[in-house]
Amino acid sequence: MNDDDREFACCRCGTRACEAAPGSKQMPTFCPIPSHERELQAAERAYLDDGRVRELALAASRTEAAGYCRNTRVQEIMDFAQRIGARAIGIAHCVGLMSEAKAAAEIFAGNGFEVHTVCCKVGSLQKEKLGLQDAEKVHPGQYEAACNPVAQAALLAAAGTQLNVVVGLCVGHDSLFFMHSRAPVTVLVAKDRVLGHNPVAALHTSHSYYRRLKKPAAK
Repeated sequence: MNDDDREFACCRCGTRACEAAPGSKQMPTFCPIPSHERELQAAERAYLDDGRVRELALAASRTEAAGYCRNTRVQEIMDFAQRIGARAIGIAHCVGLMSEAKAAAEIFAGNGFEVHTVCCKVGSLQKEKLGLQDAEKVHPGQYEAACNPVAQAALLAAAGTQLNVVVGLCVGHDSLFFMHSRAPVTVLVAKDRVLGHNPVAALHTSHSYYRRLKKPAAK
């Protein structure tokens, strides 16, 4: 196996040499730092040469330091928005999380932001138009509107939002929203219908209650 084929496996690292001063800790053999200098140097140039990338990176680091282990995520989002000069915040939310989106909108507005919210079913796009078969629906035999993250992104762009916040978009639909959003995007709520929108619980219990997740699902 050559360097270019080496597996990226940072999660197995026991030294975290990348957090320490260069040369102060021994890197594991699978560390990408020595073997992928070209890609890492290109990434560094992006921060130094692209003013917008640098602005966002600086704002993110300052937000982290300002409220480290004190501010909630909703507070950090507002702090970040202020640091990048975003006065208009968009919320792309699931139709099933209306109350959570409303609460977030009230918090943002109460702190002086202009807020626009767009739910996932906007446009009432019939699933069959995408090629979905009736048997593939959540409820076969009934009308089902497809989630429409592309339209959510377009409407928030039309509203002139400068930072967009995802509240509970489905897996995959959130990917489409990230792809099409004109403004930077952050996540406030990650959808997990089974775990009350707390997906990390499955990871915390993967050695016990959810150990079955480590094995391939039955077909």
